Amino acid sequence: MHDHDTSERLASYADVLAGELPGTWTSSHLQPDAKDDLAELADHIWDLDLVAASLAEHLLKQAAVLSRPDGAQLVLLDRHDARDGFLIAAVAPRSLPDEAYRAVPEPHGIALADDPFLSAEQVADDLLARYDRALAQVRHNALGGIQPSQPDRVVLTWQPDGSIATAPADNRAGAILVAHGFVQDPQSGIYRLNGGDTRAQARALREIGPQLDALGIGTALQHPTARTVPTSAPASMPPVPAGPRTPATRTR
Repeated sequence: MHDHDTSERLASYADVLAGELPGTWTSSHLQPDAKDDLAELADHIWDLDLVAASLAEHLLKQAAVLSRPDGAQLVLLDRHDARDGFLIAAVAPRSLPDEAYRAVPEPHGIALADDPFLSAEQVADDLLARYDRALAQVRHNALGGIQPSQPDRVVLTWQPDGSIATAPADNRAGAILVAHGFVQDPQSGIYRLNGGDTRAQARALREIGPQLDALGIGTALQHPTARTVPTSAPASMPPVPAGPRTPATRTR
């Protein structure tokens, strides 16, 4: 089969697969001339089994990337075992620190037959389920000293640089935070409010409280004891901070 035909088949398969997976997925195709992008992608494939073994023997010359709005990504690549179908693997979030991956099992990739409709069921029941569990764990680990929020309470945590960070439990709080200057990291899900303008920061804290309260969501401000909280910003008693983690080297 010619390279052009193989490339078209991969892209077409990925388009169908993206449309059949649960949730909203889009697909993009990396062709052989995108060498830098392919090399970066190969470095972030979250697998130490089937797909890793294939990449150890065959350079990644093309791939289709399936992306979800929350930052999750899957990569579809060629098989080299004379069988029809493809290999699919999870992609590790690029922005999270290595220590976030400590003790998190690799969501190893799987082989797919040459039928994207049947493969979508296999991916959803197997790889995607394991990937979502692993994603949730590493994102939780990446919170570091940020206390996770609950559906009925948003916990705001002072950071050493003067900013405020939070990880709300759902999009209801997220929309209000963004409207008042918080910026979300799409990989970790953490929202941060810059501390460069302390008056604007205090004003944002005053304004989000009543708006969140109208949704039945309380607020709590967590800060180190040495940190002085602006007197214009209301604060409740901080929750008990999470225990320290021991850094470890990520293996992928």
